Amino acid sequence: MLVLTRKPGERILIGDDIVVTILDARGDGIRIGIDAPRGVRIQRDEVIRAVTEANQEASTSAATTDDAESLIKKSLGL
Repeated sequence: MLVLTRKPGERILIGDDIVVTILDARGDGIRIGIDAPRGVRIQRDEVIRAVTEANQEASTSAATTDDAESLIKKSLGL
């Protein structure tokens, strides 16, 4: 991991076509702007983790629902 110190207005270049600009620094947080080609996905890690967890929970509860439905049909002789 490369660790850099930057001031507002300064930029970091990644490859030939990605530019990260430090927009503002306040207290514990910073604001950054990212210029990248449309084909480059830029996502927040915490959002991806939350979606992954929600999908895992949904798939588990769907399997549980299917199991319960199967048991009900079996007990009714369907």
